[in-house]
Amino acid sequence: MFRFLRKIKKIKAWHFLILTVISLIVSIFALRANNLEMANLRQALYVADKNNLNVPQALDNLQKYVTSHMNTSLTNGNSSVYPPIQLKYTYQRLLNQQGQTLNNNNSQIYTEAENYCQAKIPNGFSGRYRVPCIEQYISSHKLTVPNIPASLYEFDFVSPSWSPDLAGWSLVATAFLGLCFFVRIALNFWNKFFNC
Repeated sequence: MFRFLRKIKKIKAWHFLILTVISLIVSIFALRANNLEMANLRQALYVADKNNLNVPQALDNLQKYVTSHMNTSLTNGNSSVYPPIQLKYTYQRLLNQQGQTLNNNNSQIYTEAENYCQAKIPNGFSGRYRVPCIEQYISSHKLTVPNIPASLYEFDFVSPSWSPDLAGWSLVATAFLGLCFFVRIALNFWNKFFNC
């Protein structure tokens, strides 16, 4: 500890201040670069989603970047939608795909209802007696509606508080240099009061 203090004593306080400011500027630009890269990857994901171009790969790229770099939070303040990544075109494609299958199933139930009611109510009766029969058959067999799990089109990734990249290490350097600056100032006051 005393060796460290003796080494700090040899360096002027304003040198530490200049180094701290430079390191802080590097930190700010590195944090901004992390955020801009996240925004670019998010936009690439939205473009891939819209054009149905390798969405899983674009999503994977965004997830890996966000979870390994600081200042890459996907939320935009209090008014943002949660979860922040909602792939509306993927949802629409899933809905259309599932809807086609459900339409086929529902159409089959409707056909079965018509056949059942036609057999139950002979042709001699008008359609007004068959309609309630068909409605009752359909309601008892419950037509299915699309149910798409949100995990297929909604995503959120957590950005780390600190990451071992340029932004992270420059923040560590800023904190260390700032501490050295304050220790050096404290040593100056100590020397003046105790004439060391």
